[in-house]
This record gives sequence, C-alpha cells and structure tokens, in this order.
Amino acid sequence: MTIKMNWGYKIALLYIGFVILILSLVYAASHQHFDLVSKDYYGDEIAYQKVINAGENQAALSKPLGIHANGTEVTIDFPDEFRNKQLSGDVHFYSPVNAEWDRTFKISAQNNSFTISRSTLRNTHYTIKISCSINGKNYYQESEIALHS
Repeated sequence: MTIKMNWGYKIALLYIGFVILILSLVYAASHQHFDLVSKDYYGDEIAYQKVINAGENQAALSKPLGIHANGTEVTIDFPDEFRNKQLSGDVHFYSPVNAEWDRTFKISAQNNSFTISRSTLRNTHYTIKISCSINGKNYYQESEIALHS
C-alpha cells in the first residue's frame, strides 16, 4: 500500500520543516554564551592611548620580553634594561575561549625574570598582556602562547 499525497501537502510539509529548522536555530543562538573582552569596553577604549605609548616604549628596548613555557611553569624574561631596577606591573593571561579562565598576576621579578606556575592556568591558547613600569615609564607587550599538556 502506498500513500499518495498531492503537491499541496508536500509544500505544506516542506514549509513546516523549514519553520521548525529556523525556530531550532533561533533557540540554539539565544542560548549561546558570549564573553566580552572587557566589562567596561568603552572606558578602556578611551584610555587606550596610554597602552599605545607604553607599547612604543617597549619597542624601543634592546629586545622584547621573552616568554617560555614548559610542563610546570611559564617564565617571562625581562631585557637587560630592567636589571636591578624596581619593577611593578601585572601579567594578564586572556583566554578568548572562556572569561573564567583569565588570570592576572602581579609582577615580582627575581633575577630579571618572573615565573608563573602552570597549575594556575588552563591548557588553552592565551594572549599574554604584560604591562609594567620602571621609574614612572610604562611598558606594554602582548604575546600569544598555546599551553598544552
């Protein structure tokens, strides 16, 4: 026994299927989680000129900050211009995957390097934003790092 449908029913079924597909996509999109880069995006944008100036100061150094990772730690090596000087600032690990994975550390350099334990970080891709100050002069560098086990 075969079921016969005329073309009107076939068009109606196609239309209903299309409506169900669109509604399911709208439902899925409405439950998607988006993390913004910053909670105060516009305020940060106004203050961005300071970051540009600090980046220019960083570019004038003899070499960029060195960033190395192994299985247990991430090490940031500072250039020779920073040796034996009072260094203050922070290192921000920004994860584009999830805002809860972001971490910020205050710099406490010893022997011209700063070490961070990998146990405090996730195995993911990070943008490392280093901003520091020596004698009132600001420096800023962004670097990419992929931490995998």
